[in-house]
This record gives sequence, structure tokens and C-alpha cells, in this order.
Amino acid sequence: MQTLRQMLNKVPEVTLYFWIIKILCTTVGETAADFLNDTLGFGLTNTTYVIGAILIVALFFQFRVWKYVPSIYWLTVVLISVVGTLITDNLTDNFGISLVTTTLIFSVALAAVFAAWYASENTLSIHSIVTRKREAFYWLAILFTFALGTAAGDLSAERFDLGYLTSAFIFGGLIAVVYIAYRLKLNAVFAFWIAYILTRPLGASIGDYLSQSHDDGGLGLGTTNASFIFLAAILALVIYLTVTKRDQIRSDTAQ
Repeated sequence: MQTLRQMLNKVPEVTLYFWIIKILCTTVGETAADFLNDTLGFGLTNTTYVIGAILIVALFFQFRVWKYVPSIYWLTVVLISVVGTLITDNLTDNFGISLVTTTLIFSVALAAVFAAWYASENTLSIHSIVTRKREAFYWLAILFTFALGTAAGDLSAERFDLGYLTSAFIFGGLIAVVYIAYRLKLNAVFAFWIAYILTRPLGASIGDYLSQSHDDGGLGLGTTNASFIFLAAILALVIYLTVTKRDQIRSDTAQ
């Protein structure tokens, strides 16, 4: 039974590698969306359709495999980070919904997903993603964390005019607080999801700081350079984890 549960667990262990790749993915989510939308001229609507369709294909393969496969899993995370960004951008740019409202909307939506997940499965632990239903809840929660993080990050950097670098320090500091609280016996599952949400605006702020022009408060690398740099870093880490299997969840931690 333990062997089967390990085979079916569809997510990686939460290690330092996990958080590094997660932040890189959130950064790519911000810069890649801007690259396709603005640099390549796809436009917000067309970019949403294209990346949304690719995400559906990635999710199909993610649900088809019977265990955690780093390449498929992290490709899905990258794509869902872009889609989460695009959802928020569509609501604010195309429909004129304020960042305050979108932040509240996605906070409520995420809370509803967690409530439904816990009511159905009696757990929110990522060490127990061993059924299709739990995996569906997991990816829906991930989508809303990205959308919420995008809204919160833009609200901080733009609406409150704190700037990209200041916003990065703020969200990085909040993650440090969560880590300290976890070390002081904060519930591990709760700490994980709070940190997961906060890494989205952290990554977005870093991405914007690196890619945006000097006039807009950035370093001026551009979305093309920033996107390829972070994608290359993700690829290198995923190849390393595929070979070493250092982020495989052990059978005695799945429950």
C-alpha cells in the first residue's frame, strides 16, 4: 500500500529546490505574460487563449501520469503561473475591475477551494495528493494562489506606488515571518499555503524589477531577456532533480 501511495503522489517534496523553482516560475509568469502580450504583440486576449490552451494540454499529461514527473509538473506550474497572471490582467485591464476588488475576489475564491477540499478530503496536505480529486483541488488552489498573488503584488507595487523593489522586500519579509512562525510550531500545512501565496507577488515584483525600464523603476533587462534567463534556470534545476530525484516524496511522509 505504501508503494502504491508513493507511486501515486503527484507533487514534489517541499525542499529548498521547490521554493527556488516556485519563485522562478512566478517570475516567469509575470515576464512571459508581458513578453507575449506586449513584445510579441499577441494582445491580452489572444495571449490568454494561447497559453490557456497549452495549459489544458499540460494538465492532461499531468493527470495522466501516475507519479510525480518533474518536467511535466514544473511545466504545468510555469503555464498556470502565466494563466493566473493573465486572469488578473484581464479583469483589471479589459473589464476595469480594481486591484482591490480582484484581490478580495481571489481571496474568497481560494478560501472556498480550501474549504471544499478539506470538507471532501479532511486534509490540505500536499503529501497526500494521491487521488484524482485531491489533485484537481490542488491545481485549482494553485491557480487561485497565482491570480491572488498577481493582484496583491500589483496592488502593492502600482496602486500603493511602493515600487517593485520595495514590494519584493515586503513580500520577502512576510515569507521570512511565516518561516519563523513555522519554526515556532505554526501548522505546517497552513504555513506552506501562506508561503505559497506570498511567493507569487514576490516573484512578480522581482520579475517586474528586472524587466521594466529604468523610468518605471526597473533594471531595464526587458521581458525577453528576463523570461529566457529564468526559464533556463528552471530547466537546469528540473534536469538536476530529474536525475538526482532529490525532491521525491518518501512513502513514509505520504498520508
